[in-house]
Amino acid sequence: MVKQTIQIFCRIKPTKAKKSLYEIDCKDSSDIITFSVPKDVSEGFINNKKEEYKFKFERIFNQDTIQDDVFKQVAEPVIENVLSGYNGTIFAYGQTGSGKTFTITGGPEKYTDRGIIPRSISYFFEMFSKKPEYSFTMHISYLEIYNENGYDLLDPQHQVSKLEDLPKVTLMEDEDNNIHLKNLSIHPANNEEEALNLLFLGDTNRMIAETPMNQASTRSHCIFTLHITARETGSATIRKAKLHLVDLAGSERIGKTNANGILLTEAKYINLSLHYLEQVIVALAEKNRTHVPYRNSMMTSVLRDSLGGNCMTTMIATCSIEKKNLDESISTCRFAQRVAMIKNEAIVNEELDPRLVINRLKREVEELKNQLSIANNGEAFDGDLSQDEIEKLKILTLRYLEDRDNDSSLNVGADMRKINFCFKLLKDMYIQLLAKSKIAPVPGPSNQPANVTIIDASHYDSKELKDLKDTLRQRDNEISILVNMLKKEKKKFEDLMQGLLKPPVHVLSSSGSNDDLPKEFNKNHPKRQILQNMSLGRQEAFEIFKRDYVGNQEIEEQKKFLKKSYAEAKMLGELINTARTKLQHLKSKSEQIYLKLEATNSLNDPRQNSEYESTRKTMEFEKENYRENFEKLKNLKTQIEHAQYLIEKSQVKLQKDFEIWWTEQCELNEQKQQRLLGNDQSRVESISSIPSTANSLSTSSRINSSTNTTLTNSYQNEKSVFDYGDSHRKLPQIESEGKTSAASNQKINLTGDSEIDADITAFINARKRIINQMKPKN
Repeated sequence: MVKQTIQIFCRIKPTKAKKSLYEIDCKDSSDIITFSVPKDVSEGFINNKKEEYKFKFERIFNQDTIQDDVFKQVAEPVIENVLSGYNGTIFAYGQTGSGKTFTITGGPEKYTDRGIIPRSISYFFEMFSKKPEYSFTMHISYLEIYNENGYDLLDPQHQVSKLEDLPKVTLMEDEDNNIHLKNLSIHPANNEEEALNLLFLGDTNRMIAETPMNQASTRSHCIFTLHITARETGSATIRKAKLHLVDLAGSERIGKTNANGILLTEAKYINLSLHYLEQVIVALAEKNRTHVPYRNSMMTSVLRDSLGGNCMTTMIATCSIEKKNLDESISTCRFAQRVAMIKNEAIVNEELDPRLVINRLKREVEELKNQLSIANNGEAFDGDLSQDEIEKLKILTLRYLEDRDNDSSLNVGADMRKINFCFKLLKDMYIQLLAKSKIAPVPGPSNQPANVTIIDASHYDSKELKDLKDTLRQRDNEISILVNMLKKEKKKFEDLMQGLLKPPVHVLSSSGSNDDLPKEFNKNHPKRQILQNMSLGRQEAFEIFKRDYVGNQEIEEQKKFLKKSYAEAKMLGELINTARTKLQHLKSKSEQIYLKLEATNSLNDPRQNSEYESTRKTMEFEKENYRENFEKLKNLKTQIEHAQYLIEKSQVKLQKDFEIWWTEQCELNEQKQQRLLGNDQSRVESISSIPSTANSLSTSSRINSSTNTTLTNSYQNEKSVFDYGDSHRKLPQIESEGKTSAASNQKINLTGDSEIDADITAFINARKRIINQMKPKN
């Protein structure tokens, strides 16, 4: 890899002005140009404008410099690097009419006025002839960017079609952020004459117009690219490099040119693209800048490698030193100074010859085919399956599906045609099974709304009704057990309130949380499986029981150990993956080196294969690290499985203890309900002589209402204790029949359930009517 800054040169356009406004100071390593800007008297006596501007370049070409000197100083070093496998770019920048096209392409009048492009083509073929031990190929492409649209200048339809009718060149980006140009043709050039003909064809298709600043002003950016491939005789590697020769359109000020119409539109696009180019240069010059706006324009996207990428780049700043153009020349030199701060990282573009790789892979395929043919007794697998083979495969597949043995297999040999047919047959059978299993919806009456679901309960038998009653009884038990728990929590809370100023925020929170454990464990955790099979009431009771459980501390310690082990296992897994990636990279590198040595017959030469041996040693070291970390992970896996087993065992014991406790609580609750039902029955008998209004209520309705009211008031009375704002407020309870009607008119707090609230309200209203009827009449 070669790191170097972009080389900058300056060229002064010849002028007829007698007064010189610049000076050149030539030194050994660089040249310095000084522009003198005289003060304007019309601006007043007090004028603090700067009078001298100094800029440093690698070399400054004065007005009398010939084209051959420019080529030798600027282009020849870049071409030498291209022949060595490095990418190169030469581009000219300056205002319109300053000599960019003359420097890059040349003038049409004299042979000595040839520019860098034709001289580079000649120099390439001259170097090809001087290196007979190499085989070279050259391909050429010519891209024009006009009004931010790309066009192929070497398209054969270019001369007979309008510009807007030609296919546009579009940008495409691959996974490695490399730019590819679609619809841009690449033409081979076997000799200098063919290459120059392609250059002249492209130049005749360029957009040129007459402007006040230049009689033949190029109105587009053009990129002439030479693709060079070099391969040494007997070598397995080839070098691919490309040389971009860029002729940028010149910037211009509309105030000076007074352009309008098409010229104005072209000038806007030219200035905009050059502005985006300057943004990229400024971003690359800043050290702390993370984003470079290459995608703002097509030109900067195409030149991404040339600006801060894998390329050796050279810039020529063309300046016009006439007084009216002095400001633009100073601006061009400032731009060049910013460009000189950019560093490119160029690498040699080497790769294995694809033809050798293809031939090696073909040999391997032939060997594998021969081995496969030998393994199958010389049977060839080509053509379509016969009808007999198809029928036989169907029979084998049906036998395989009917076989109840889990260890049975479907053996059809090594023929991929038969394997694929069996897979297709299984898929078709599965689709048919899905189609048969679909149940068509039962059509309802036409006047039934679409969002109403009618449930037919006629098919429920007595057994199912019994199950539903058992479920209902189980829910009642859950409510009673939770109410008892709330009473216990109330007592704990009152004891805690005596010693603390502030009540605890989470009274019923569980200390045993699985959130800290890894997702792999939480996903199938025994506690989650237990809770999934419980109702919400039992889940809350389970959490309270677990909090006070004796073995909960041991479970929490095992969870902490499991969490720590999972973190260590994750770290070891990352180390193993890193080592595997390094081994794959080293293996690929070793194979490439081996192919090089095998192609040059230097495999047994210790001086040539030192890199190969070093790579092999590094691979052995990485393998040792991989084995060591893998053994650690294996031992850690055993510890994790043991910890999981202990946690599962503790959870099973916790579940059993909770079931025993729950069963005891349910039995106690049933006994309590039996006593309540006995009391309610005696109350019903005591008022059996009440008049007809009371008789309108059925005995079962009064019993259910009384039971629901008692449970509701008991639950609300306990719940009110946890309302910290009114901790001593008690909910009004329903008084017995001996109380007066004034006491019965107290406000009743309802539950919020519509059915339960309706039962409570009906019972209260009936009770009022009964009490009113029992009063003595005046």
